[in-house]
Amino acid sequence: MSTVALMWEARAAGGRGNELLEWARSQVLAEEPVRREVFRAPQDRVLVITWWETAEGVAAELPELPEPAADLIARAVHRWRFESVEVGEG
Repeated sequence: MSTVALMWEARAAGGRGNELLEWARSQVLAEEPVRREVFRAPQDRVLVITWWETAEGVAAELPELPEPAADLIARAVHRWRFESVEVGEG
């Protein structure tokens, strides 16, 4: 079993950062991840990271956040998948 993190990042259309943040927070996935965090950054960017336990690693079929409405974002959503290789104590 491995831990996979799915990262979803989008930049809101001008002045719509709070709206994109609320949209991302409201999305319900087909399955609940082990953990989910939502971040905001300058330039109205929103980042969502979900953690999953899976035997298939990064190739696993996992639910992902969809694309928001085109008028809510300034560019296409960026997505990355990472597999955990080490966990350190803080």
